[in-house]
Amino acid sequence: MPPTPVYKRILLKLSGESLTGESEFGIDASTLNKFAVEVGKTHKLGVQIGIVIGGGNIFRGLSEKAKEMDRVQADYMGMLATIINSLALQDVLEKQNIQTRAMSAIEMREVAEPFIRRRAIRHLEKGRVVIFAAGTGNPYFTTDTAAVLRAVEIEADVIVKGTRVDGVYDADPEKVSNAFKFDNITYLDVVKRGLKVMDTTAITLSMDNKLPIIVFNFNKENNLKRLVLGEPIGTKVQE
Repeated sequence: MPPTPVYKRILLKLSGESLTGESEFGIDASTLNKFAVEVGKTHKLGVQIGIVIGGGNIFRGLSEKAKEMDRVQADYMGMLATIINSLALQDVLEKQNIQTRAMSAIEMREVAEPFIRRRAIRHLEKGRVVIFAAGTGNPYFTTDTAAVLRAVEIEADVIVKGTRVDGVYDADPEKVSNAFKFDNITYLDVVKRGLKVMDTTAITLSMDNKLPIIVFNFNKENNLKRLVLGEPIGTKVQE
């Protein structure tokens, strides 16, 4: 008997910066391929997967580069960056014979379907990986908030946020050697402590909808697969 996943449907949140590999910006092909392999392993278990990816490797509306720009204009540029990343991820997944659909919050029919909730759910039910691009389609909202919004809309069991570290710490573990790792933490504690899990809007939306968030190291081989099979990987944020 193959192992049974504990989650039927997940929303995977990735940062745009995670695609840069050893570079400072852009898309590193080997990193992208590695991510696609990890998604493929989980997809083979029969888990329905939605993905939201940021655009910080190309352009971020809140970056130093954008501070002289109109915030709305800068945010729309950031949304376009997420579309580039989504198309790149779609390409490598389909090269692994994984059926995908890219759905954009900004209408761009030549490259992606418009986001329609019922259609997205139908794609997932048919075993397609659905990549949600262009954030919420609105300025002033991050891709963290977009990830939670899409997860709620598609009725995902959990949000899994892939990072470079193996969970949530009370300080940056890459800078503080004795930083304490939480195995479990509540939404309110994340907000009170000012921990960099997701922005406050995303955390609040998760809390209101009782949607758990698992923060884990996506760079470690098989971590996503182990997580959906119920192993205690990363940090779980919940009530």
